[in-house]
Amino acid sequence: MRILFLDQHFATPRQATSTFPFVMTRELVRRGHAVEVLTTDQSGRRGPWYVTEEDGLRIHWCPVPYSNRMGYGRRLIAFGRFCAKAASYGGKFAAFDVVYACSTPLTIALPGVSLARRFRAPMIFEVRDLWPEVPIALGALTTPWSIWAARALERFAYRNASYVVARSPMMADGVAATGYPPERIRVVPNACDFARFDVPESWGRDFRAQYDWLGDRPLVLYAGTFGLVNDCRYIVRLAHAVRPLRPEARFLLVGAGREQELVERAARDLGVLNETLFLRPPVPKEEVPRLFSAADVVMSTVRDVPALHANCANKFFDALAAGRAVAINHEGWLADLIRDHDCGLVLPAADIPAAARQLAAALRDRDSLRHAGQRARRLGKTRFDALRCTDVVEEVLHAALGGPSWTRKAAA
Repeated sequence: MRILFLDQHFATPRQATSTFPFVMTRELVRRGHAVEVLTTDQSGRRGPWYVTEEDGLRIHWCPVPYSNRMGYGRRLIAFGRFCAKAASYGGKFAAFDVVYACSTPLTIALPGVSLARRFRAPMIFEVRDLWPEVPIALGALTTPWSIWAARALERFAYRNASYVVARSPMMADGVAATGYPPERIRVVPNACDFARFDVPESWGRDFRAQYDWLGDRPLVLYAGTFGLVNDCRYIVRLAHAVRPLRPEARFLLVGAGREQELVERAARDLGVLNETLFLRPPVPKEEVPRLFSAADVVMSTVRDVPALHANCANKFFDALAAGRAVAINHEGWLADLIRDHDCGLVLPAADIPAAARQLAAALRDRDSLRHAGQRARRLGKTRFDALRCTDVVEEVLHAALGGPSWTRKAAA
């Protein structure tokens, strides 16, 4: 089938963000489907659309600057620009059998619906965050008008979607709560790309050997965005509290984002910057396995807001693929997975001293952490393999085109 894939934040392995959409669409191409991706070049480059080809996957890039450092107003402008440009550019294609539109942002529904109607094709709508619940909870949407408009756009997206793909069971429940038929919702989480994370142990040893501050000391890794949602200052406070309990423990935060300066300032004020906590800029996704190979624990954090407990952070699934114990600071379905499979730590969000004691105790027994990592990898293999998750997406695509009926079976 011919698939038009709309994703404003699509990334290849040379970039520093989630690449499961790339893995999924590339696999669909390998299975004989024709996939065209419409996305943005967020680097600040100017000019018209341009096209690259990656393993048979054609990616159409629209230069639209975007960064986690942007304020909400500038982000909305970026969302609007891509909507208009994608609807116009996509309309120049001859035909597609199905349109697959990925949110966030929720505005992707506008070109998604427009192009689905243009091609008389069904639209699959993928939900990566519960919008508008998350921006409302974070204070990004505050006025009655903006909240009304966001909820109207949400209803518009679901009303025009043949099927909805949700990134977590909790997101699926949130979609169903709007009145969308549960039998047309499928759960496909961020998946484990084992091909990328099957690397020699020497990679981790070589990475450690580069830094005098690391060597063979216990390492807690965070690799991701320093955004409002992520609350990386939690890790800084945690590192400060762990220091007297486990002074040899090291924390490495790799990334960038809106709160980068705040994170650095907090680390400096607490006296851990370049002592037990180290900051490094983002690395291409293809380099991330080196970091994970060196880590004892991989962290994924969010702000202490219940609306964020439904999250499906790619860091979590990268940790499973790398066979590393994972630590999070929130409740929800990921916390349930960690407890049920004994593959990491669920740290209290509001009690840093207790979290520090829990983490310090775990870092004392690195053999136990290695065993937790092995269980994490087994969990990834049995439940979240990228190829199996692609199977589910392919099934949804066929169902949207009138293929065999199926019932909702949550992948998690």
